[in-house]
Amino acid sequence: MVLNKLLKPLGIILTMTLSNTSLASSQLPLEVQLGQKLMLDFRYFCQQGHSETCRTPMTSLPSQLADVISKYHIGGVILFSENTQDIEQIVHLNNQLQAAAHKAKHPQPLFVAIDQEGGRVARINREQATSFTGNMSIGATYPKHGTHYASTVATAIAKELASLGVNVNFAPTVDVNMNAENPVINVRSFSENPDVVAKLGAAQVKAFEQQQVISALKHFPGHGDTHVDSHTGLPRVDHDEQTIWQNDLAPFQTVIKTNAPGMIMTAHIQYPALDNSTLVNKHGKHMLKPATMSRKIMHELLRKKLGYQGVIITDALDMAGISDFFDANSAVLETFKAGVDIALMPIAIRTPSDIEKLTRLLQTLTEAVNQGLLDKHEVAQSAQRIYELKNRFIKGSTQVSSGIARATLGNPGHRKLEAELALAAITQVKNAAMLPVEVKTQNKVHIIMPDQRKCEAMRQALELYSKAPLQISCSSLQGFDPNIAHAAIKQADWVIGAHASPQQSAVEIGGMEDVSKLEEFALSRQEQPNALKALLQYAKTQQKQTLFISLRAPYEITQFAPYSDAVLASYAYNIDVDNNNRVAGPAFSALAKVILGQARAEGTLPVTIK
Repeated sequence: MVLNKLLKPLGIILTMTLSNTSLASSQLPLEVQLGQKLMLDFRYFCQQGHSETCRTPMTSLPSQLADVISKYHIGGVILFSENTQDIEQIVHLNNQLQAAAHKAKHPQPLFVAIDQEGGRVARINREQATSFTGNMSIGATYPKHGTHYASTVATAIAKELASLGVNVNFAPTVDVNMNAENPVINVRSFSENPDVVAKLGAAQVKAFEQQQVISALKHFPGHGDTHVDSHTGLPRVDHDEQTIWQNDLAPFQTVIKTNAPGMIMTAHIQYPALDNSTLVNKHGKHMLKPATMSRKIMHELLRKKLGYQGVIITDALDMAGISDFFDANSAVLETFKAGVDIALMPIAIRTPSDIEKLTRLLQTLTEAVNQGLLDKHEVAQSAQRIYELKNRFIKGSTQVSSGIARATLGNPGHRKLEAELALAAITQVKNAAMLPVEVKTQNKVHIIMPDQRKCEAMRQALELYSKAPLQISCSSLQGFDPNIAHAAIKQADWVIGAHASPQQSAVEIGGMEDVSKLEEFALSRQEQPNALKALLQYAKTQQKQTLFISLRAPYEITQFAPYSDAVLASYAYNIDVDNNNRVAGPAFSALAKVILGQARAEGTLPVTIK
C-alpha cells in the first residue's frame, strides 16, 4: 500500500492496471472476444413463422434471446421504437437484457444503444421522452447562444436515457451538410460550417459522457455531401483530399483532439480519394471499398493519422449500402479486417430458427482467426478496447428503477428547455411588412400544411397565443379539394403555407425493415410541392398576405419565397398528443409566438439558401 501511494503520482499504478487487464482479456476464450464485438437488434421476434414476415415487437426478452446473449457473450444490443413502448416496459426490458449478460460464463455488462439524436431521429415515444427539435435548430442558435443548447440538450437526453438503462447514444451527428439534396442527413447536421459542427459536436460528446452515456460520433469519414441514402444505396463522395480534410474530416479531427468520444460510427460510403482499392462483392464484381470495409480509412486514417484510440462501430450492416453487395458473414469479416471493433446489426434474429445464423457467423469468424484471415492479436486488442470502455462507463449495478425513470423522462425542466430551443431557433428569412401579424377580432386565417395533424397543431397554437379570436380553416396537402381551398383563401385575411422536405428517410422512421413504407409516403407527397406553390400563387392573385414556413431543411425556401410576403424556418415539426387529445409541438408553439408578435425570431440560417 505504501509503495502504491508513492507510485501513484507517477502514473505507474494506472499503467500496471491496464497491462494486467489487457493480459486477462487476451487470455479469455476467442469466442468471448468475438461475441463482445457484435451488437444485435431484437426489434421483432416471433416464436413461429418466417423472419421475413415477423413484425411482432420484442418488448420483453424471450428465453431464447436471453440464452443467445449469455451463451455467445454478445457485447451489445440496439433498441428501436418497437422495443420502447413505455417507461415501465423499457426499464423492465433493459434489466432483463443486463441480467442475461450477467449469466454468461465470462460476464460483461451489455452496451444498450439507441438512436436518440433529437429532432428527426428519436426512438422513444415523444409523448414520454423529450426529443427536442434537432441539430440544425441547435445550429441556428449558435451565433447568439454558442454551445449552450448543444450542451444542455445533450445533458437532458443523456439523463433520460441513463434513467432507462440505455448507456450508448448513437449521437451526435457531425456530418457537415454541404448538399441541399442530401436525403438522409440535412437537418440532422448542425451546419454547413465545419468549425461550427465541430464545436457543437464536441459540446454534445462532453455532455453525454458526463452523464455516463457513451456517445458515438457519426458518420465517419462524413455523410454530408451525398445525394444517396446509404440505407437504400451506396453513396460516393468524390471530393479531393484537401476538401475532405477541410470539410468532411474536420469535425472528427477536432472532436478527437478536444474530447474524444467513446465510440465513432462508420459510414457506408465510398471515398476514392481516401481509398481507391477494390474488393470482390457477392455478385463477383470488383467495387471500390466502402469506408466501413477500408483498412486505409478505419486503421491508417482514423487510428494512426487522427489518433483515435476508442471503439469503432459500423453503421447498421443490414443497410443496402452493404447488404446489396455482401452476405452477412462476409460483411462482418471485411469490417473486422478493416479494423472496426463492433459490427452493428450483422444478422437479424426474428425467430428461434434464425439463431443458427449467429452460430454460423461466429464459426466463420473463429475459422478466420485460426486461418490468419483475422489477426488474433488485433481481435484481442479490439475486445480490450470494448472492455475498457465498458469499465469506464458501466459501473456497479446495471439494474435501473422505473420510479427514477418516470421522474426523469419529459420532466418539466426538460420540456421547458425543449420549448426554449424551439423558439431560439426560429429564423426569419424574409419579411415584407407582414410579421408580426396584427390580429383583429374574427380575422380569418387559412393554413396549408403537409398533413392534417400539422394543420391542427398550427391551428391550436395560434388560438392559444392569439389575443383575439380567430377563424381558422385548413387544407392538408395529403388530399384536398382545390375549389374548397380556393374559396377558403378568398375569404381569408392572411394565409400560412408550410412544407417539409426532403421526404422521410429509412433512419427517420426506423430502419431497413421500414423501407417499403417509404413508397407510401412518396406516393402521397410527390405532388405536394406543386400543389402548395399553386395555392400560394392563387393567394397572391387574391392580394392575400402569405407566410411560408419551412418545417425542415430550409433549402426549399428558394422555391416558395417568391410567392410569400414573409418566410420563417423552424427546422422541425415534432408533434405530441396529450391525454386531452390536444395536438401540439414545440416548433408550432414557437412559430405561433413569432407570428403573433409575442416573441422575436432570433435564429440564423445554418446553411446557405440560394
